[in-house]
Amino acid sequence: MKVGIPKETFPGERRVGLIPAAAARLSKAGLTVVVEEGAGQAAGFPDDAYVDVGVTMVATGGLGDADLILKVQPPTLEEAAGYGEGTTLVALLQPGRIDAVYAELARRNITAFAMELVPRTTKAQSMDVLSSQATVAGYKAVLVAASEQGKLLPMLTTAAGTLAPAKAFVIGAGVAGLQAIATARRLGAIVSAFDVRPVVREQVESLGASFIEAEAVAEAEGAGGYAKELAEEQQEKVLAAIAGHVPDMDIVITTAQIPGKPAPLLITEPMVRSMRPGSVIVDLAAETGGNCALTKAGETVVVGGVKIIGPVNLPATVPLHASQMYSKNLTTFVEHITEEGALAIDLDDPITGPMCVVANGEVRFGRTT
Repeated sequence: MKVGIPKETFPGERRVGLIPAAAARLSKAGLTVVVEEGAGQAAGFPDDAYVDVGVTMVATGGLGDADLILKVQPPTLEEAAGYGEGTTLVALLQPGRIDAVYAELARRNITAFAMELVPRTTKAQSMDVLSSQATVAGYKAVLVAASEQGKLLPMLTTAAGTLAPAKAFVIGAGVAGLQAIATARRLGAIVSAFDVRPVVREQVESLGASFIEAEAVAEAEGAGGYAKELAEEQQEKVLAAIAGHVPDMDIVITTAQIPGKPAPLLITEPMVRSMRPGSVIVDLAAETGGNCALTKAGETVVVGGVKIIGPVNLPATVPLHASQMYSKNLTTFVEHITEEGALAIDLDDPITGPMCVVANGEVRFGRTT
């Protein structure tokens, strides 16, 4: 069976679906790995690194006979039309956002799996791409904030006087939020965090941050450990807790997202205007609408001297390690759906089934049966 690794064409995407070490692992499992020239270059993996582990390099567009395509970003319509009929595709497929591509995949009888839909179970943990890439995003968000902040983060005592440490506030203590907390602490900031799930308090405090709690917000944890949408009364209590804390912050990093829904509004315009000039907000939910009312995806907005940064695809800005982790997620999934060097897809499997968005000429995403 031939496994194809294309060069990503999505603007700004520097990751690669499979790094050389992972390609070697699949080769040892009996799969033939073929990589487009330059596919790993932007991530720090030159063509020679693939050749050294026995991978065949092909020119752009040379994967038409691949049985399995492993990507980062979803294919364009043109790319999808170039896949051989009956091919299997595994990538970040943005369920619910690229219907035309799904239709083309179905028309070509391509089976497609969305890595975003990996179930949050113990068995699937090593395939959990959302967690692996959120780790990168949480780390990088702090660096972005620090680079835009007019202050040093740690307390420093110098001959020119003592510099007070910066104060950082992380909203959302999931994978990205916890990594942001840890990174800000390592850089010397005083860190506090908020989450609607009281159960994460222990994790936040174990990282040396203080936990900010909203009054009487209960049952805020949904399926898979994700936060769930709150009732209006509870949301008002959340906003009140955040509003009372942000005016004294130098850095605010928001990470709150609800699977399949727009990001919850947690930072209102009045909150932004209550912050000191020079403060920075980094909104990791920018791509799903933003946690801040003033966020614009891919842009930096300045209001009253406060910078609101809406980064997109932050993991791609740390491409080597992001690719390393994503590649591990993909490799584990490929091993799950292959047997003795051939595809062995079982759509009744509790991992494989929920991840399949196109199969047998039909779009499956959103089906309830």
